[in-house]
Amino acid sequence: MTNPLDKFRLDGRTALVTGARREIGAAIAQGLAAVGARVAIHHAGTEQEANDAAATVQRCGNGAQAFAADFSQKGTAEQLAADVTAAFGQVDILVLNASIEILQPVGAITRDAYDTQMEINVWSTLALLQALVPPMGERGWGRVVTIGSVQQISPAAEMLVYAGYKALQHNWAINLARQFTRHGVTINNLAPGLISTARNADQIAARGAQMVARVPAGRAGRPDDLVGAALLLCSDAGEYISGANLYVDGGRSVNL
Repeated sequence: MTNPLDKFRLDGRTALVTGARREIGAAIAQGLAAVGARVAIHHAGTEQEANDAAATVQRCGNGAQAFAADFSQKGTAEQLAADVTAAFGQVDILVLNASIEILQPVGAITRDAYDTQMEINVWSTLALLQALVPPMGERGWGRVVTIGSVQQISPAAEMLVYAGYKALQHNWAINLARQFTRHGVTINNLAPGLISTARNADQIAARGAQMVARVPAGRAGRPDDLVGAALLLCSDAGEYISGANLYVDGGRSVNL
């Protein structure tokens, strides 16, 4: 009998993970590298982000490289796709993790904040999907994992724009799965719940006990809690899973 763990191997595959300099993106990138993938580590290009990305590249090894692209600037997502393809020859796995959330009550949402979130979250996602998914279909193998959020079904009041984007992203995963699964490309949405990251550190500090009380697992998640699910969806082990929405939330989604 063939070892079932062999299906998790990604030797010879190239993965692009956006927003991979630290935390969730970095954990997933390191997981992919550990099973043989060459990983492109995307970051937004500041000095701190470049330093973080360099550290993640070192931890990944296996020919990993860092790529800077500030998605708030038009054309950078398209350029990132071209740069990674030029460096590695092709992209087999796309993990869409980069995003920005700007907390504002509905009456205070500004056009600038809206436009920034649309450019970084929505347009960059579409541009990367346009550039990289059709070639995967032409080659007959590909994996796309969009990193969603419990916000897509349980939106916080001050996350109207961000939560709407997460719901849109899930819809896109379903749409593309219908189109490309027949060509060997799986597209799935991986939705974390309460994960301890720098982004939500202030919220956890202020309301941590209240937030954790809604999680059946009894704790906030860690970035590496997403790695197992990501490896399943990015490998041949998950080849019969497409169009799925997988919560990694300690059971939070059953307590909505």
